[in-house]
Amino acid sequence: MNFTVPQIAKMIDHSILRPEFTLEDVREGCAIAKKYDVASVCVRPCDVSVAVDLLRGTNVAVGTVIGFPHGDSATEIKVAETELAVHQGAKEIDMVLNIGWLRSGDIAAVEHEIGMIVKAAGTAHVKVILETAYLTDEQKLAACWAAERAGAAFVKTSTGFAPKGATIDDLALMRSAVSAKVQVKASGGVRTLDAIMAMTAVGVTRFGTSSTGEILQDLARRQVSVPGGRA
Repeated sequence: MNFTVPQIAKMIDHSILRPEFTLEDVREGCAIAKKYDVASVCVRPCDVSVAVDLLRGTNVAVGTVIGFPHGDSATEIKVAETELAVHQGAKEIDMVLNIGWLRSGDIAAVEHEIGMIVKAAGTAHVKVILETAYLTDEQKLAACWAAERAGAAFVKTSTGFAPKGATIDDLALMRSAVSAKVQVKASGGVRTLDAIMAMTAVGVTRFGTSSTGEILQDLARRQVSVPGGRA
């Protein structure tokens, strides 16, 4: 498929999540997001209000992570995190499901918790991070089905802090598991334009990456050499 730079940019959540990042790193990340007019930034919970201030008046949404990166916070804590983030201006919520519950087969508890986060998020979009590196295919399918039943807007592969990130096989499986009402987000090791192009081919519509500038610059260079300005 052919995409322009603005089209790919609006499929990117620019990630600013590493624990060692300073406030200057957050400001620089938001500047990159603003420059390229990406879909959103995904920041640490402590940085939501900063990012909202920096991106006010732009078309870049602010998102944050909940129960990150392990997913094992108590449900009440995840709900409180979500409520605070939304109060501070977050429009997208990337929650890590309870991996241990899922692996134990307690799908009802997983679904209930996702539903609680969806309720707390209100109009903010909830993306459910499966952390696929730790799951069997059967568990990935069960998680996707639970996320859709609970009202999530996206299912997402990874936090980027597990041994393995997004793979084409996992993304294709996740896309097959949910209806057209639920989008699929790839995250974890998404660092190149070629990776994004391959993932769009299996139905991915959102990407979490910290390599935004490099990816979009690569696309711009390719467009120069392709008649019609598309790559």
